[in-house]
Amino acid sequence: MTTTAHAAALALGDDALVLSHRLGEWAGHAPVLEEDVALANIALDLLGQARFLLSLVGDEDELAYLREERAFRNLQLVEQPNGDFAHTIARQLYFSVYQRLLYEELAASDGEFTALAAKAVKEVAYHQDHAEHWTLRLGDGTAESHERMGRACEALWKFTGEMFQPVEGLDVDWRALEARWLASVTAVLRRATLTVPDGPRSNGWAAGAGRQGLHTESFGRMLAEMQHLHRSHPGASW
Repeated sequence: MTTTAHAAALALGDDALVLSHRLGEWAGHAPVLEEDVALANIALDLLGQARFLLSLVGDEDELAYLREERAFRNLQLVEQPNGDFAHTIARQLYFSVYQRLLYEELAASDGEFTALAAKAVKEVAYHQDHAEHWTLRLGDGTAESHERMGRACEALWKFTGEMFQPVEGLDVDWRALEARWLASVTAVLRRATLTVPDGPRSNGWAAGAGRQGLHTESFGRMLAEMQHLHRSHPGASW
């Protein structure tokens, strides 16, 4: 695998790893038992993607548990705290639409990620469907659920522009991908009777920063929790 493909595998693998951990934090805390199972299944799908991608770069355990914060190349969107259930759903909607569109394009190409993308796009289609279902249910539900869902969509909007910063090693028309993403997300939000946020889709200085190893404050705390057991018992086998 080329050096540029390594960079792409690391970026995509870190996205999946970090979001998998965030979703795993809902275990035992989701609003209903069914969502405990659904979110855990999505987390496992993402973990499987992460394991495959990181194994293309090096030892997957070392990459997950022994790297420092600045060495991670994930989007800032996926590291955002779960917040209430509406925030989790907004984050999942934004990311799963992006991931499905990206993997569809990679699956149709003849590159180093074609096989992975062809398999993963089927999983991600379910992730998107799950997020759309809950966006519609919350947005077009009670007055409180509508308000919370709208607030979540607004709060996370500024992190979405980073998804379309070019990733070294991926031959993708990023502007076209962004246009398709915006059209898809806009359609879902309007069906959910939610207002499409009109703020900038970049976090000022942080636009593209996650890919450069610059992360938000909550990421360090999440990483410490994720890596604690491995670092506490180096070399242990189970």
